[in-house]
Amino acid sequence: MGLVGGEENGNGEGMVGKIHMGSKNKYKRMDSDATEEDLALYSEGITNKNHNTKKFVFLCAIFASLNSVLLGYDVGVMSGAILFIQEDLKISEFQVEVLVGILSIISLLGSLAGGKTSDSIGRKWTIAIAAIVFQTGAAIMALAPNFQVLMVGRLLAGIGIGFGVMIAPVYIVEIAPAIARGSLTSFPEIFVNLGILLGYVSNYAFSGLPAHINWRIMLGVGILPSVFLGFALFVIPESPRWLVMQNRIEEARAVLLKTNESEREVEERLAEIQVAAGMANAEKYEAKAVWREILNPSPPVRRMLITGCGIQCFQQMTGIDATVYYSPTIFKDAGIKGNNQLLAATVAVGFTKTLFILVATFLIDKVGRKPLLYVSTIGMTTCLLGLSLTLAFLGNGKIGIGLAILAVCGNVAFFSIGIGPICWVVSSEIFPLRLRAQASALGAVGSRVSSGAVAMSFLTVSHAITVAGTFFVFAVISAFSIAFVYKCVPETKGKSLEQIEMVFQSEGEWNGHEVEMGDIEQLVQKE
Repeated sequence: MGLVGGEENGNGEGMVGKIHMGSKNKYKRMDSDATEEDLALYSEGITNKNHNTKKFVFLCAIFASLNSVLLGYDVGVMSGAILFIQEDLKISEFQVEVLVGILSIISLLGSLAGGKTSDSIGRKWTIAIAAIVFQTGAAIMALAPNFQVLMVGRLLAGIGIGFGVMIAPVYIVEIAPAIARGSLTSFPEIFVNLGILLGYVSNYAFSGLPAHINWRIMLGVGILPSVFLGFALFVIPESPRWLVMQNRIEEARAVLLKTNESEREVEERLAEIQVAAGMANAEKYEAKAVWREILNPSPPVRRMLITGCGIQCFQQMTGIDATVYYSPTIFKDAGIKGNNQLLAATVAVGFTKTLFILVATFLIDKVGRKPLLYVSTIGMTTCLLGLSLTLAFLGNGKIGIGLAILAVCGNVAFFSIGIGPICWVVSSEIFPLRLRAQASALGAVGSRVSSGAVAMSFLTVSHAITVAGTFFVFAVISAFSIAFVYKCVPETKGKSLEQIEMVFQSEGEWNGHEVEMGDIEQLVQKE
């Protein structure tokens, strides 16, 4: 890009021009007489803007992910609270399975409604609806006098979670710049893990109280994050891509100016979004047209659906929710006695899960999605098989207990470093703008149905084929997930959302295996 010289004044001296960022020229005007001090001030201004931009996007990702704390807390706290709910309300083991698993099943209603709602009222206010519905359910559960009322609260909480798990990744992927999209879109999974850890700690902290009080406090504490979410709604902007879909171009530009580092980049992103949204010379898609394209997909959309829905299902079918919800049952089968010891062991699992999700956040945009998925799925398969063999042959001894804790912690660590966060990143970034909300909702439904099926059947299946046998089945499913990653998940690191869409246009690019198994060596060296 050239520099445009300044005008001469009457004395023949060069007039020092101003440096101006523009959509077409990076430098509009700068004279040769510009002093070093001028350039230093300019450089400092750009640095400050870049810093402010990154900080703003970072805060938006954090605030949008607060709903995920609620989900994680509910998952973590229920693993311990259920021990005391069963004692206080005298519910059967079948009712325990229904109470635990129904949250995931019913959340599919929230996920399906969330896609349409977010297209109608926006991503930001769909996040608000998710929090309100969940908190209503959590309050009812904390005050429930019997199993029936407890189930009503659980159903409402499930619908709120369905909204939340669908909308947070979509919002973040649409507001984040491509260079940091992977890390930022993994924030919801980080906050889920933080919530799980807080739930485990809450279980341990309140377990000493009377059984008719402690589980109510455990569930009631989960309402607190809504206070922060209320403040967040006054800070976070609407998604620029949703604003473009509503033909609110100037508002979208204003948001992009806050989330991108230069005006030129803003105009480039805005042009790409307008083309993707079909706003150049095409009408907006109606809801029926969107679902028609999803249910009768073209080859590229079919490949996207296979990748997005497939990775969501594999994430849950490998048994992570069974590990989290029923970790006290697993450790009891390994030989640990007493509620306090069981709950203390689950806290170790929570710390491990949270620690490794943070590791994934630093690696996902440096190493890429696919190498982390390989490490994750291979590691999970190994740990699940090891847990199965430990419970089958070494249970009820110190060695068996140690190996069981190690295998469970290893499983959640490998899950958190790969398929846990990357599942949401990939399923949010691969779909074109016109389909993104509804297709992401469909993927979230697959995740929630798989999660509910695992959670509602774990105790029954464990009685039929033992806990060891159940985890052997999970190990087999995890082995299939390795093949799925190899065949159906392309690398998306560093690509804009519009470039990712082009990857799925041909089957060769889709399963071209840009990242082969040997590339894991690079990841191991980085770690």
